[in-house]
Amino acid sequence: MIAGNGPEGRWIRADLRARRGQALLTVLTVAGIVTALITAATLLEDGTNPWRGLFERSRGAHIWLHTKTVPDVSALKDLDGVTDVAGPYRSAPATLVDPPIGAAIDQGRRVPISLREAPAALPAVARPLLREGRWLDVRRPEGVVVERSFARALGLRPGSPFTVTGLNGATHTLTVAGLAESGDQGFYPEWTPGLAWTLGQTLRTVEPALGRTETVTGLRLADPGLTDLIVQRAVSTLRGQVQRVTTWREIRAAMELDNRLLGTLLGLFGVVGLIAAALALANVTGGRILTQLRDIATLKSLGFTRGQISRMLLVEHGALGLAGIVLGVVAARLITAYALGEAVAAPLSPEPHIAITVGTAVVVLVAIWLPAWRGGRTPPLPATPAAPPHGRLSRLARLALLVRLPPALVLGARDAFTRRMLALLTICGVAIPMMMITIGLGCWATLDDFIRHPERVGQAAALAVRPGNLTAEETRDWAMADPDVVVAYPGAELDALVPGQTRTVRTRALGTSADPYPFPVVEGRMFRERGEAVAGQGLLDLLGARIGDRVRITIGGTPLIVQIVGRVIEPEQDGEVLSLGIDSLAAKDAVPPRFYSLVLRPGADPAEVRARLQARGLEVAQAVNPADRLAIIRVIIVALVVVLALIGLANLLTASALGRRDHVLDLAVLKAMGLTPRQVMATLVTGTGLLAVAGVLLGTCAGALWSRGLIDMEGRYSGVGVGIGRAPTPGMLAAAILIAIGAALLVALIPARRVSRARVTMVAH
Repeated sequence: MIAGNGPEGRWIRADLRARRGQALLTVLTVAGIVTALITAATLLEDGTNPWRGLFERSRGAHIWLHTKTVPDVSALKDLDGVTDVAGPYRSAPATLVDPPIGAAIDQGRRVPISLREAPAALPAVARPLLREGRWLDVRRPEGVVVERSFARALGLRPGSPFTVTGLNGATHTLTVAGLAESGDQGFYPEWTPGLAWTLGQTLRTVEPALGRTETVTGLRLADPGLTDLIVQRAVSTLRGQVQRVTTWREIRAAMELDNRLLGTLLGLFGVVGLIAAALALANVTGGRILTQLRDIATLKSLGFTRGQISRMLLVEHGALGLAGIVLGVVAARLITAYALGEAVAAPLSPEPHIAITVGTAVVVLVAIWLPAWRGGRTPPLPATPAAPPHGRLSRLARLALLVRLPPALVLGARDAFTRRMLALLTICGVAIPMMMITIGLGCWATLDDFIRHPERVGQAAALAVRPGNLTAEETRDWAMADPDVVVAYPGAELDALVPGQTRTVRTRALGTSADPYPFPVVEGRMFRERGEAVAGQGLLDLLGARIGDRVRITIGGTPLIVQIVGRVIEPEQDGEVLSLGIDSLAAKDAVPPRFYSLVLRPGADPAEVRARLQARGLEVAQAVNPADRLAIIRVIIVALVVVLALIGLANLLTASALGRRDHVLDLAVLKAMGLTPRQVMATLVTGTGLLAVAGVLLGTCAGALWSRGLIDMEGRYSGVGVGIGRAPTPGMLAAAILIAIGAALLVALIPARRVSRARVTMVAH
């Protein structure tokens, strides 16, 4: 029995008490890696998306058909694979006026809102989940239920009154009856316009004209995998009535926010960190065994077998790894439940959770088993002195002699590679964390580039102004009257049915063919004529198209054939966006423009310009930079740098301990011959410092070489597209190298100083 009060248990406890700091470092290293892996899996797992829970609890519709007229519901119910139908419901666009406290209504913020008809009794299919307040009541027709994320953005609560303006210009005062969530629409503002459910009579009051409304009908399917096929059948059945289609896949993607990007980053750091941690554990265990050879030999001379020694070492070092796994599981649960509570709707499923836990345990035990097995083969010769292996001087030591470096540095260069396998493990153990730190700095530099150059991610225009109660020309004139506004590009955003008509994608008309909006074209060219367009990577992948291909889309029932002449960086809608000149649209969709994108002069503050325009009664929205949505990545990078630094620190402590152990007799002789304490200290620091410098430089070079490619690869698969990655700046690299080398030398200096000041007899003994 290894544990307990027997000699093995007492020896393990005594050894752990003698190296509390190193044991704690091992536990924290493994815990950090497990935390990163579980958090990454939680963010990457589809079940963490809030959509799943909302959709199942609300019995959501897999397909939403938007038509101008009421469709044939019986024909839709008869489609093979359709189990239930939601609706049809009328839906009308309106403008919500949100005045600041004490301000006049005509000075308030104007926000687009979609009013959707709903029955007084909650429906069986696509039923919103009421979170606060009450549902619709025919006795209070002015009451509406507002989608919760939209209400939060506007500060609306149950009982709050607000004003809406219909397309005919008439204003109506409504009251928030309740707040609800739904799996049939994404969160605001990623999904616009905001949604509110109303009674049919209320909707007819706000928008009495049938021609200004549309009908939405939901289809719930037996097999979601047949979504595309059933959309095709539904569109064919309704014979041209369908204007656009929304499927559960689009809503799920919208609700993911940036979880997958965060999960991918954490997963990359976690997997590579696990490899580095395995090397560190093997290095630490092997180094610790080398420093205990006399103790192990003594135990064997007292009757311990090879198996007992190996099991004892495996239990001691394995217990530290397993303690780290437990701590990591607890930390990951706390992070996903509290720190990421808004992004995580459900804990990680048992299967991946068990896989990560068991997989990490296996890696830890395998990394420890080999040095433990070798420790069990130690010969029972307790009197054998601990001497380093002998051999030729390394090339580095010979070079140091050739250039006549001080003796302390020559001896340190010799000591660094006395044990070549352990030296290689130390270099790799420092290089791998340093490589990942450099890749993290590349992510940081990419976010900084987004902020400094928003035009590279399609945000040359910082503001967008909508006409509201003004005409399009008046809106443009008032916007251009501001001294900080340089250009106002007319625009419209529409949903278009893609070829096959199985789903809709965003179509952005901005600028004209003669004067296009400055989209960031990274492949091909900008459109120059009517009928030409540029597309995001996600749209090219969706359509299976390439630059130069012609595609046919349908906008509002009108077919449009465009030629894709370029690929742009597109962070919105997973890159599934088609951009073209507004003059390429049919007149009914282009005239008048639905908004103007405003390009400001360099140095202008968008917030100040927005405030001035809003004071004139304009409805102004400010662009949200992708870097703002990904700000949490900076926190993650800092946390992971700490974990990776612990891994490197564990390797350096092992190298330092082995340096003292291997050359303790040499140091005693050198001190007896007259070497000063500083020279002795320089010898020890040089031996460990050279390994650290080699690992830092190797890892930094590898990280700088690969960081841009890895970021572009993530951009490629996320739909944003290749071309966003930025390598760390020279200043970042220089600072990282200096800090890493400085920290490594400090780690080596503290124990070296202690040894250099010890008495010769103590050191030699």
